[in-house]
Amino acid sequence: MRMTIADTEIKAAWENNPSVKALEEMCRDGELTIQMSRYGGFEQVGSIGKSLPRKDVQTKTSPGDIVLYSGSQMVMFYGSNSWAYTRLGRITGCTKKEIRKLLGTKDVTVTLDAR
Repeated sequence: MRMTIADTEIKAAWENNPSVKALEEMCRDGELTIQMSRYGGFEQVGSIGKSLPRKDVQTKTSPGDIVLYSGSQMVMFYGSNSWAYTRLGRITGCTKKEIRKLLGTKDVTVTLDAR
């Protein structure tokens, strides 16, 4: 699955789980656009538009982690937190500083597609 954040294509290592499979299925008919908002000074949060399968476990996150919250919210971290999430994946090929610059300065739009 390809991901673009604010016009920048980002590489991600996606988990092999039912949540990611459902997210990929949503992208098969075209791009999925998620409006993200900064929250708490450490994350971006946006509605996926429907509930996905989830298996939440207590998780300590770090910059670059991508998780599912409450079944219908995608969360991308530029800081860290500890909460019950379902892991979706992780941004790869970026430093913590690059992730903070990309996600930590303003609200962003994330686009996913199945290509």
